[in-house]
Amino acid sequence: MSEPSSGIVRRPTRSVRVGDLVIGSAAPVVVQSMTNTDTEDHISTAIQVAQLARAGSEIVRITVNTMEAAAAVPKVREQLLKMNVDVPLVGDFHFNGHKLLREHPACAETLDKLRINPGNVGKGSKRDEQYAALIDIACRYDKPVRIGVNWGSLDQALLARVMDENARRPQPKDAIEVMREAMVTSALESAAQAVEWGLSPDRIILSCKVSGVQDLIAIYSELAKRCDYPLHLGLTEAGMGSKGIVASTAAMSVLLQQGIGDTIRVSLTPEPNGDRTKEVIVAQEMLQTMGLRAFTPMVAACPGCGRTTSTFFQELAADIQTYVRDRMPEWKTQYDGVERMTLAVMGCVVNGPGESKHANIGISLPGTGETPVAPVFEDGEKTVTLKGDNIAAEFRGIVDAYVARTYTKKTAGRTGV
Repeated sequence: MSEPSSGIVRRPTRSVRVGDLVIGSAAPVVVQSMTNTDTEDHISTAIQVAQLARAGSEIVRITVNTMEAAAAVPKVREQLLKMNVDVPLVGDFHFNGHKLLREHPACAETLDKLRINPGNVGKGSKRDEQYAALIDIACRYDKPVRIGVNWGSLDQALLARVMDENARRPQPKDAIEVMREAMVTSALESAAQAVEWGLSPDRIILSCKVSGVQDLIAIYSELAKRCDYPLHLGLTEAGMGSKGIVASTAAMSVLLQQGIGDTIRVSLTPEPNGDRTKEVIVAQEMLQTMGLRAFTPMVAACPGCGRTTSTFFQELAADIQTYVRDRMPEWKTQYDGVERMTLAVMGCVVNGPGESKHANIGISLPGTGETPVAPVFEDGEKTVTLKGDNIAAEFRGIVDAYVARTYTKKTAGRTGV
C-alpha cells in the first residue's frame, strides 16, 4: 500500500524485520499495542490480540512473566491461527526472561521479537550473565530484540556512574539532564553489549520510555543523533482519557515531525472495562492526521455554533465516522486507496459548501433558519440535494457507491487481518 506524502523526511536507520514487517529505513511507521490479559489464559489473550490486530495494531506485545505464561505462548499462536489472525507477537520480559526462555524453547520459537529491559535483567555480577543469556537465545532463534530502557526501572549502577561522571565536570548538568543522559547511555551501551555477544545490529530496536513530554522529546532527539537503530516511541504511563491522548500526541508528533520514530504505541490506561483498541485508533489517527500513514477514511466536521442549534450534524458525523471504520475491514480487502478518502459533514451554510467541496464527499446540513435541504458534493461538484428524514441512510449509500466506482478493485487472494 502506498502511503501519503507528508513532506516529513525520516532519519536514516537500519531496517529490522519482525515477522513479515519491516521496521526502520524507509518503511512506514508501525503501530503497536499490548494486551492486558493474563497470558496464562491463552484463550482470553488470543481474543484480545485478535481484537487489537483487527483494529489495526501491526504488532502486539504480550506479557511473559511466569513459567505458565511462557508455556501458554505457543497456545496463543495456535488459537490465533484458528481465528485466521496472523500478527507478529512480542514477548515482554522482565527479571526472569533468561529462565523462562531457557525452560520453554517453544516460547522463544513462537515469538517474533523479544522485549528486554536492561534495567532489570539482573543486579550486580548476575546482570551481564543473565543479559548475555537472553541475547544468546535471541541469536540462537534469530529473533530481533527491542532493548527497552524505562525511566522507572533504570539500571541504578549505571545511573550512579553517570552521576559520578557529571559531578567531576567543570560545569555539572542538573539532575534532570543527568537522568536523560543515563537513559540514552543505558540504551546505547546495552545495544553495544548485545552486538559484542553476537546479535546482529540489524536485529536491534531501541526505546527509552518516560512519562514526561519534554523528557521524551529531549531523550529521543539525543538518541537519534547517536545511533542508527530504529526507535520505538511512546510515553510510558501516559494516563487515562484525554490526558493520555494529549500527552502522547504532544510528545510523539514533535519527534515524528523531525523524522524520529519507526514504531509507536499510545499507552492509554483504559477506563474500567474499557476498550483496549482505543490506543490503536489514537495511534492511527495521529499518524494519519500528520500525513505519515493512511488507515481509514477521515471525517471532517465543524464544531458547531449558534447557527447550528440542531444536533443532527453531530449525530451524522459520528454515524459516518463509525460507518466507514466498520466498513474498512471489508473495503481494504476489495479496494486500493480507499483509506485515503476524505469526508466532510458540515452544519451550516457559512463553511459547509466550501469544506464539502474540498473533501472527496461532503454534505452541508442546514443550520438554524436555513432551508431544510442538504447539498452533497463529490470531488468538488454538487451531485444531489438530500432532504427529509432519511438523510443519514441516503448519505451512507452515496459513500458506498462512491467507493465502488472510484477505487481500484484488488486482485483475488489479497486479504487483511
